[in-house]
Amino acid sequence: MRVTRRLSLRILAAALALMASATLTAASLASERSPGTLISAEAVAGAPEGARAYRIVYWSTGLDGKPVEVSGVVIAPGGSPPPGGRPIVAWAHPTTGVVSRCAPSLARVFFASIQGLRAMLDRGYVVAATDYPGLGTPEIHPYLVGTSEAHAVLDSVRAARAIPGAVAGARFAVWGHSQGGQAALFTGIEAARYAPELKLVGVAAAAPATDLTALMTDDLGAGGGNNITAMTLWSWARVYGAPMDKVVSPQAEPVIDGLTKLCIERWFDMLTRRGPTLALEKSFLRVNNLAEEEPWRRLLEENSPGPLPADIPVFLAQGSADGLVRPAITEAYRARLCRNGNRVEFVLMPGIGHAFIARDVAGAAVAWMAARFAGEPAPTNCGT
Repeated sequence: MRVTRRLSLRILAAALALMASATLTAASLASERSPGTLISAEAVAGAPEGARAYRIVYWSTGLDGKPVEVSGVVIAPGGSPPPGGRPIVAWAHPTTGVVSRCAPSLARVFFASIQGLRAMLDRGYVVAATDYPGLGTPEIHPYLVGTSEAHAVLDSVRAARAIPGAVAGARFAVWGHSQGGQAALFTGIEAARYAPELKLVGVAAAAPATDLTALMTDDLGAGGGNNITAMTLWSWARVYGAPMDKVVSPQAEPVIDGLTKLCIERWFDMLTRRGPTLALEKSFLRVNNLAEEEPWRRLLEENSPGPLPADIPVFLAQGSADGLVRPAITEAYRARLCRNGNRVEFVLMPGIGHAFIARDVAGAAVAWMAARFAGEPAPTNCGT
C-alpha cells in the first residue's frame, strides 16, 4: 500500500510538473508573440556608406486581433549614440503592390526608395521601414487599411529598439508618402493607445490618402484611380470578406487578378500594368458609385483618417499637379487638422505630381522632424 501511495504521489507530482511546464510554455509563447517582438534580424548588404541594415521579421497585430508576422528593414547609422538612444524615423512606404513578393524590402532599389534616407542617417536617426502585413509574408496584404498599417509601423519601431547595434531610443517620428501617408496619419491616431511606451514627436505625410471615398470615385476611369480601386477591392474582398462580385463586372475579375500579381518598384513599373489598366477602362464596375454600396461605403469611411490628437504636430506636403491625390482633398484634410487644434506646416509644391512629391519635399520633411526631435516649438501656417 505504501508503495502504491508513493507511486501515486510521484505520478501526481509529475502531472503537476507537466501542467506547470505547459503553463510556462504557453505564457512564454504569448510573451514571444507580443506586438513588436523581434523574430529575426539578418544583416543585409547595400546600406548607405557608414550604416548597417538588417532585414527583420517581427510580430504585429492582425485585423482579427491575433499576432501576425511582418517583415521590414532597420537601418542604423554609424557613430556614437546619444544618451537615451538614437531617435527613430519610421518610414511608411507608398503602394508597391498587394502580394507577398511586392515587399519593398525585397526590391532591388529598396534603399533608394526611402526618401530622405541619407539625410536621416547623417543626423544620427535609426530608420525603421515596415513592409506592412502580407508584403514579404504569406498573409493577404490589407491594402489601404489604416489600423493594420499603423500597428505595423509602431511595431517596427518596437522591433528596431530590440536590435542591440541600433541603440534606438523611445522617441520617434513617422514619415510616409501616399499609402504611407495614410499609414503615417493612422500611426498618429493609434500611437498613444497602441504603443504608450513610445514618444511620437511628429507626423510627416506627403500626398496622403485621406479621403478614400473621393479617391475611389473622383479618380475612377483614370489609370491610376482604376489601379488603386482594383487593388483595394481585391484586398478587401479577402481581408474583410466584402463581396467583390457584387460591384465588379464578370469581365473585370480576371483582369483584376492579373493586375494584383504585378509589383510597383519604380514609377515606370506602371508601364507594365498598361494592358490590364486599359482593359479596366473598357469594363470595370457594375455599380454607378462604389461609395453608395455596403459594406464598401462603411469600409471607405473607416479607413479614411480622422483628426490626430491635437498635441501631435503635422507636416503635410502636396503637389499642385497631383492627378491622383488631388490638392483640394489634402487641403481639406489640412483644414480639418487646423480646426482640431493641430499645429500643421503645409507645403504645396507647384507643378509636382504624385510620383515625385516625397522625393522633392524630403529635405524639408527631414528638417521638420529634426526640429521636433530637438524640442523646438512646431511651426504652423493654419489660417494662411
